[in-house]
Amino acid sequence: MEEIVNKVKKSGLIQLDLADFKPNIGTKIIDLKDNLWQGLALKEKDFRAFVKEHDWSQYSDHAVGVICSVDAIIPTWAYMLVISKLQAAGAYGFVGDENTVQKELIKMNIDQLDESKYVDAKLIIKGCADIADPAYTMSELLKKLQPVASSIMYGEPCSTVPVYKKPKKK
Repeated sequence: MEEIVNKVKKSGLIQLDLADFKPNIGTKIIDLKDNLWQGLALKEKDFRAFVKEHDWSQYSDHAVGVICSVDAIIPTWAYMLVISKLQAAGAYGFVGDENTVQKELIKMNIDQLDESKYVDAKLIIKGCADIADPAYTMSELLKKLQPVASSIMYGEPCSTVPVYKKPKKK
């Protein structure tokens, strides 16, 4: 009887699963529309009172998107005030909706990846994962690892699509 050889393992291919970059932190949204004067604009005095009195501790250890879901006049400093309070409360604050927050968290996870482990590696980015915006995640992963990898493919070891191959030195 012939021994079964795992050709994938022998090939030195490294498979990266998008699910490994999925955020593992709760998310919340703060909608500034609740602080609008007559539903149109933000008044500094009233908004500063809200910022001072609001219980920011409820956002601790969460990722929080700050949005305004209606068409209104929101000065840029208002977002800065909220993000500052979130940061002081131990939250990760972002300007944007739930999708934006998820992307930012994914990017943070990818940025923490030690690319030295992938120098001259043959990588496969596994595409099937329950993750917000897989195309974004794959693209960010590609940007992080392309400078060091020898090749990057998409798919499964049994069926890959070549995406990048390091040019041979002359």
